[in-house]
Amino acid sequence: MQPTSSTAAPGTDGIVYDVVIVGAGVSGGIVASELAAKNLNVLIIEAGQPIPASRQDYMERFFTSPAKLPEAPYPPNPINADPSEFNVGRATTNDLANVRDQSKSYLVQNLGDNQTPFTSTYERVGGGTLWHWLGTSLRLLPGDFELKSKFGHGRDWPIPYDSMAPLYARAETEMGVACTVETQQYMDGLYPPGYQYPMPSIKQSYLDKTLQRSLAGVQIYGEPMNLAPTPAARNSRPYQGRRVCAGNTNCIPICPIEAKYDATVTINKALTTGKVTILYRTVASRVNVDSLDGKISGIDYITWTDPRGGASGHGTAVGKFYVLAAHAIETPRLLLMSADDRMPNGVANSSGQVGRNLMDHPLYLSWALMPEDKPIYPMRGPISTSGIETLRDTAHRRKWAAFRMEIGNEGWNFPINDPYQTPQDYIDGTNVSQLNPKLEKLHGTALVERLNKLFIRQFRIANLVEEEANPSSRVSLSWGYQDRLGLPRPLIDYRLSEYTRKGFKKARKVNSAIYKAVGATEYTVTNTEDPTYFEVDGEGFNYFGAGHIMGTTVMGSSRADSVVDSDQRCWDHDNLYIVGSSTFPATGTANPTLTIAALSFKTADILGKRLSK
Repeated sequence: MQPTSSTAAPGTDGIVYDVVIVGAGVSGGIVASELAAKNLNVLIIEAGQPIPASRQDYMERFFTSPAKLPEAPYPPNPINADPSEFNVGRATTNDLANVRDQSKSYLVQNLGDNQTPFTSTYERVGGGTLWHWLGTSLRLLPGDFELKSKFGHGRDWPIPYDSMAPLYARAETEMGVACTVETQQYMDGLYPPGYQYPMPSIKQSYLDKTLQRSLAGVQIYGEPMNLAPTPAARNSRPYQGRRVCAGNTNCIPICPIEAKYDATVTINKALTTGKVTILYRTVASRVNVDSLDGKISGIDYITWTDPRGGASGHGTAVGKFYVLAAHAIETPRLLLMSADDRMPNGVANSSGQVGRNLMDHPLYLSWALMPEDKPIYPMRGPISTSGIETLRDTAHRRKWAAFRMEIGNEGWNFPINDPYQTPQDYIDGTNVSQLNPKLEKLHGTALVERLNKLFIRQFRIANLVEEEANPSSRVSLSWGYQDRLGLPRPLIDYRLSEYTRKGFKKARKVNSAIYKAVGATEYTVTNTEDPTYFEVDGEGFNYFGAGHIMGTTVMGSSRADSVVDSDQRCWDHDNLYIVGSSTFPATGTANPTLTIAALSFKTADILGKRLSK
């Protein structure tokens, strides 16, 4: 059964806010902060627990967690638990091991008919998923906005790059992006003359400098394999009262010293205005639509106290305008849950596109070992400080998906869970890591010496492959699997297109050529039993989720085939906006956070002007 409307509860009773926002992440935080600065009253509804006064509680959760997964520091932590027991479910890394067992996976996944599992996760806590992002803050490139018209794939954005450039500058200032324009000249026209980032680049790792020298002059597919420092929202000097990056290796899952920007910075700034109220532990359950003018008249919510205790109250938040900032799975879920006799397909869904076009950056992962005489000393400094960006926007996109190459500075932690797996192999006499082919058993000094020789030579490349919009990849509702509040869990249908699969094939060839050029021995393996396995032209691959969940309420130029316009205003409801990566009609290869922030500034400006009339 579907949830029903309810009456107002303490916290919103009798109050009409200028703007009601669902979601206290980066997009909701920016909109709230910008509107509060204009003396407007804002309410934020957040399903998860409050931003803690100190991140030390989260650090302690991370230290004591048996699995050091991205979500380990954050509540709740339902490892191998039934998602139906929790008020606020979320996709976790642990779910991926249980992808075929719907009783243990929050995302209910269809895996038949050439479908593959959706393998990205997200948080539902105050501050959102930016708690455990890496800080990568690349701009989308001009061709990313013209994928269909220029390369014949997917969809175009209804916004040109030129109009995004000043918004990117605002986002880079808000987030404190460290970089220098001179290092980003793999494409012309990205910056206006004289532009400078808020602070200089984070220092590159020893690994990056070594590879840079080894790849000098190397070209693949006609493009130079130059390493460029990655723009990152990590402080290279004191900024916004936050400390300088100290080179901790655990940006994911949590920066222990708050040198990396996260959404709590902007949310706390918004709260200091006195114009923003946040209702935590408050789950938006229905978007109500006025039957006369089609405008949104309120958002019903359910409050909770105990994570497994069910509902503690109900209410309706009322505003002049409404903004959904609840991530690319929870936003369409809310719109679809709001269906009624007048709108049987859900709110804002006259186009039938709500929930459709689910995208990620499916990730091709490879790894290698440098020669003994060329150690690279990984695990000193952030997880990644550089990438190879030269294949992100070239004419090759007509034939295969673009990809960027992130150079990993954490050894083989991502591929095989080192520095844990290889020691286990040498203790037990096994060879899961492929680094103990003689099945030796070592201990004491011999073990330490062997590990030291191996760990100082490990590195990996993560290839973020472009994905084109596909209406068959979608989020819908699974009423047969509900959460503790009785709301349907997300039902996922997901398919990798042939275009994206061909991008994987090219990424493998490029990575292998890079390893050969630097003299490294490649150890990449493919697991045919894993549910992420697929083939293209007879070659087998596995993929990972990048955590970059996009699409599902796409932006467009026509209400016939999109959910929002270029201002992120819903075509169907004049006072409803959607912000966040769910509005992306194409993914490009840049991590989405900077673009999310840039578009949030745009929407906040428009709302401010409309409310000032």
